[in-house]
Amino acid sequence: MPVKIRLQRHGSKKRPFYFIVVADARSPRDGKFIQKLGTFNPQTSPATILLDRQKALEWLSKGAQPTDTVRKLLSNKGVLYLKHLLRGVSLGLFDDATAMEKFQAWHSEHEAQYKKKQEEAMKQRRFQRNPPYQRRDRRPAPSEGTEG
Repeated sequence: MPVKIRLQRHGSKKRPFYFIVVADARSPRDGKFIQKLGTFNPQTSPATILLDRQKALEWLSKGAQPTDTVRKLLSNKGVLYLKHLLRGVSLGLFDDATAMEKFQAWHSEHEAQYKKKQEEAMKQRRFQRNPPYQRRDRRPAPSEGTEG
């Protein structure tokens, strides 16, 4: 049975919200699934991804194939990098502690970049809601009784 990690659409029309699920490749998009791994909300800026990293790693090690979009989400959350590091541990290139140290360094740097993007988006939204006050020039009104 070929297993895929893919998105399952929820939400109303023009307001998508997705579950990241493990499902049989033959089942319909919004149909039966094996396990829910997390959620993805593209409506927020930046997009919100909540993912159980351990479950995703477990399913990838079992041979589940992610779709292209889910592959990007897993890469964004560091699951594919962690899989890569654990493969290096199994090959004997370095030990488990070194792998976790490398992952934690990557994760802290990635979280800092995400926070920066989030703050920039908040500033942009505030600026759009309340543009800075622009003072108008006060010109004297034309006088009524001018001779000419």
